Amino acid sequence: MATASRRGTEPGTVRRSPWVAWRQWRKGRPFWGGLAAIVAGAEISAIPLAPLKIMLHQGIAGIPSVLMGLVMVVMGLTAWFAPQYRTLAGVLTVMVATATLVMSNLGGFLFGTIIGTIGGAMIFAWQPLPAGPEPDPGPESGNEPGPEPESTPGHQPVPPGQKPDLVSPPTLGTEPPPESRPTR
Repeated sequence: MATASRRGTEPGTVRRSPWVAWRQWRKGRPFWGGLAAIVAGAEISAIPLAPLKIMLHQGIAGIPSVLMGLVMVVMGLTAWFAPQYRTLAGVLTVMVATATLVMSNLGGFLFGTIIGTIGGAMIFAWQPLPAGPEPDPGPESGNEPGPEPESTPGHQPVPPGQKPDLVSPPTLGTEPPPESRPTR
């Protein structure tokens, strides 16, 4: 019986497939924006560390490239593991990706800047799904009649099939019904 409890096969427990769990985790955060930020940051960090035959000698100028690439990787991981900070992570990713254009080999030969900007924008624009059950569609979607609209003084109910007037014409010289008159 002890092996059954470790495996989660006891009655009443639901065992999810790893793919279902992965998909649910991925949809609960700005996954693709974070992935783009991580790839762009890794690319911007890796170029200054390339062999001398591939990359021109940079000297001290390679340090900001590595640091900005690491900041982009951290912002991508922040989007994954703390999606409540997606706004800050997205804005910082776009700002750092744009700064690397000037400070780091044209932003990783333009690839890092473009992918980082797109990833930061995707992180910033991501919105979580609303929690809870879906709202009831209401009487508009079904064939059930909805509640009758309350009539107000000077407003005539619109028969079905006709469009209501957006502005009702003023009615001059009419008194409100007795039940709506103020009493003394």
